[in-house]
Amino acid sequence: MKKLYGTGVALVTPFKKNRKIDFNGLEKILKYIEDKVDYLIILGTTAENSTLEENEKKDIIECIKNSNYKKIPLILGIGGNNTENVIKKIKSINLSDFLAILSISPYYNNPSQEGIYQHFKSIVNNTDANIIVYNVPKRTGSNVFPETIIRLANDFNRIIGIKEASGNILQSYNIIKKKPKNFSVIAGDDFISLPLILGGGNGIISVIAQGFPDKISKMISLAKSNKVKEAFSIFYEIFNMIYLLYEEGNPTGIKTFLEIIGICSSYVRLPLLSGTSNLKKKMELLLKKNYK
Repeated sequence: MKKLYGTGVALVTPFKKNRKIDFNGLEKILKYIEDKVDYLIILGTTAENSTLEENEKKDIIECIKNSNYKKIPLILGIGGNNTENVIKKIKSINLSDFLAILSISPYYNNPSQEGIYQHFKSIVNNTDANIIVYNVPKRTGSNVFPETIIRLANDFNRIIGIKEASGNILQSYNIIKKKPKNFSVIAGDDFISLPLILGGGNGIISVIAQGFPDKISKMISLAKSNKVKEAFSIFYEIFNMIYLLYEEGNPTGIKTFLEIIGICSSYVRLPLLSGTSNLKKKMELLLKKNYK
């Protein structure tokens, strides 16, 4: 299997005012980014996965498959803290439509490193899916240590990569240094994408690429080509907007941005709240000043 390179986009789920899914908005996002990115992540954290019903998830998958005219590779988010339930969900999906499953490490249970290893071992041994481990300690409450990732990568060919969002670049470097050749290390945080790639990483699963698909893809491509100065030039151009995207949380920020540029509404589902008027004003001012 090919390694994952370049720019992946963590798609939002647009909602209407009544909080029903806005499929027209979803199609507009796909049309906006389809020529500019390398792959798409469906039903991840940014998609507000935890507030979607199972029938809604199926409808979202069908909408994206039917609107994916450029046949961009798709990765599907399926994870949780009930290992058997994760396995059942993956088995219920036609995997031929997806390059891999993005699966978050178990949250709330606070498993040991051995527990995390056994969780992913069980998923791989009981499904046919290629798995990308998603490590995001600020959401799960536990960190997947480099030693655990390297062990999983060496033991199972179908564990093909990690979305690394620990916020610790040294942790990413430890994985890159020891990983098998065909294992992908992917930045899960827009702020650390360049140092991770320049240190040997493979790309990013990005939130802001939904708003600036051309800029982010170009930045990542330049970094992969070791054109450091040019890559950082783009990074510093969007630096302040990245801050604003996370000021009131994700996906609140990116949805506010997408509303400003006319792609979809900014509605989210509780317990999240839509972006404040203050956030919207700051984004509008920044756009007017820097992105004419």
